[in-house]
Amino acid sequence: MRQRKPAHRISAALVALSAGAALLAGSAAPAAAAGTGPYDAEYETTFRLYGHTIYRPANLPDDEQLPIVVWGNGGCMADGTMFDEFLLEIASHGFLVIANGRPGGSGSTDADMLTDAIDWAVDENDRLFGSYRGHLDTGAIAVMGQSCGGIEAYEASDDDRVDTTVLWNSGMLSDLDNWRLNRLEAPIAYFTGGPDDIAHENAVDDWDRIPSDLPAFMGSLDVGHTGTFGEPNGGEYGRVGAAWLKWQLTGDGQAGGAFTGSDCGLCSTDWDVRRRNL
Repeated sequence: MRQRKPAHRISAALVALSAGAALLAGSAAPAAAAGTGPYDAEYETTFRLYGHTIYRPANLPDDEQLPIVVWGNGGCMADGTMFDEFLLEIASHGFLVIANGRPGGSGSTDADMLTDAIDWAVDENDRLFGSYRGHLDTGAIAVMGQSCGGIEAYEASDDDRVDTTVLWNSGMLSDLDNWRLNRLEAPIAYFTGGPDDIAHENAVDDWDRIPSDLPAFMGSLDVGHTGTFGEPNGGEYGRVGAAWLKWQLTGDGQAGGAFTGSDCGLCSTDWDVRRRNL
């Protein structure tokens, strides 16, 4: 059996690295319309979900509903704009993305905040006179997170409403928590920063432990623990993350081509790819 690093050591390292990622991944300044998708994206806050930041198309489309994505930050930090370049990119492809923490916020978060975000979105879709009424696809929900936020995503994935779980630079910290892996039912994707990513081995270890019949994808790119989140539009992470979500939550077969088939879009590229049951 593969031996893991002691949980307290790797946890401290993940928090430290994720705090550094905050300097790379975004600022607290209000975002201008952004993203490479068909919609200009922006973020906002609401007193109805005070401890979160909401990324959305600036103009909600009338002809389609937005799938829901909830996000946990690296270091479990309560800064909703820590990954704004990446999350704006996702929103620009027609998603409502809710990140833990207010813009430029401080403090820590937990997995319950991801569930709270899902609850809020479902309620808002039905709320009389609400701006999101009828605009959200409450049957298409993803939980995602980076580093410590990925652990939050694991915990929040124990929700029948979740359709896919996505971990970025993350994996279970302790074998004592492996029971959570046995509960996974929705398709899962792992994206790591390659061997130099402190969480890479944890993700690989989890890959060997998740249910054998679970649809799963793992892509590793040699970009380290902070990935490409801070690059314009989230860099390669933004491109690949949007493709996974479009495939899983909207059934976009062209986007799914990045992950499936003998000549998949990420095959024979700089990405190291593993696949199962796709």
